[in-house]
Amino acid sequence: MSKVDKKVGIIGGGFAGLTAAYELSKRGIAVTVFEADSAVGGLAGTFDVQGERLEKFYHHWFNNDLHVLDLARELGLGDRILTRFSRTGMYFNKNFFKLSTPMDVLRFTPLPFFDRIRLGLLALKARRVKDWRSLENLTAEEWLIQLGGKKVYEVVWKPLLDGKFGPYASKVSAVWFWNKLKLRGGSRGSGGAEELVYFKGGFTAITDALVAAIEKNGGQVLLSTPVQGVEVQGGKVCGVKTAAGITPVDAVIATPALPMIADWLAPHTSADYAKQLRSIEYIANVCLVLELDRSLSSTYWLNVNDPGFPFVGVIEHTNFEPTSTYGGRHIVYLSKYLPESDRLYQMSDTEFRDFCVTHLQRMFPEFKTEWILQSHTWRATHSQPIVAKHYSQMIPAEQSPVNGFYICTMAQIYPEDRGTNYAVREGRKVGQMLAGKLAA
Repeated sequence: MSKVDKKVGIIGGGFAGLTAAYELSKRGIAVTVFEADSAVGGLAGTFDVQGERLEKFYHHWFNNDLHVLDLARELGLGDRILTRFSRTGMYFNKNFFKLSTPMDVLRFTPLPFFDRIRLGLLALKARRVKDWRSLENLTAEEWLIQLGGKKVYEVVWKPLLDGKFGPYASKVSAVWFWNKLKLRGGSRGSGGAEELVYFKGGFTAITDALVAAIEKNGGQVLLSTPVQGVEVQGGKVCGVKTAAGITPVDAVIATPALPMIADWLAPHTSADYAKQLRSIEYIANVCLVLELDRSLSSTYWLNVNDPGFPFVGVIEHTNFEPTSTYGGRHIVYLSKYLPESDRLYQMSDTEFRDFCVTHLQRMFPEFKTEWILQSHTWRATHSQPIVAKHYSQMIPAEQSPVNGFYICTMAQIYPEDRGTNYAVREGRKVGQMLAGKLAA
């Protein structure tokens, strides 16, 4: 590995930032990763459950998430990749329905038989769309009604959109939903069941391996080091500001949410550019993780299509990864997307847990609080960008107006949705691109 006499600051220690740092360090470029949290991982960060690492926000991969799977193998972790079929279902009108296979769809009695056929064909129709640009002028609501009709939309899709995007649901682009249908349809096995991937030891095993590789290559990863701004001279970035002072750099790659980046660049760019960065809205997430002494059901991913319930899904992780991994405990996620200003987001951990448990008992009447061995509440202020119509015109370029300052965030992943797989893809891309420029 030949050395390149350049220094790069990477703001953010999630999958995108660490992958970019890894690509740069492999090429002999000195990198410093600045992570505000006490651990790396970003939205894929983990915590300890009975000696095992578990994601704070539920995570899995699809079997066609090749970018992150290839990275795991490159890091020598291919033997930890686990592939399993999942069991999915829906809670609607006080009843549970299996929705794992095409036959399950045909038995979905909340819809008339003809609408069940339309629901089954909807994913096939969506996968025939080859050019996502043809959908940019439509909202998800408009497009889904075109494909499956009003009844299918009201029963199946509207509650999921409302649960995911809350007050922003009517603004969401058809492109966002198209990609979801395409991705999930492409991950089904020959019998029609969905095949998903998990990583033994939790996603933190990959981020730990990335940190080790970066440090082996001469880079450094600074934890609990929030960035306060950047130093710019002559239109070119030359330093990263933290509480410890200014770290000299030749270039910066910023991976946090766009409003934070806008704050750092506002003193050095036009008001119009900062306004563009802030034009993409985000929704927050609050996620309750329960450690239980018994199972709720046999379903891994239960979509909650009842508008009277506050969470979009009940994800019983240990119906995917065995309870033996977590000392015999059953792991359940209850997730709620909402504006940061929402009352639920502002609740204390105990208040939010009690609020969720009340609704959980409506769904599972036999459930008792005594089943809870431990609970954890996690929050993310910029959990999901709102992918609106004509989103491609809103996304900022990787190169900012400040020379040497590059942007690589989940809001720029399009037409795909944000996630670790595409964070790895974009991190690799910007890291390799910048390495080439600095070497030249």
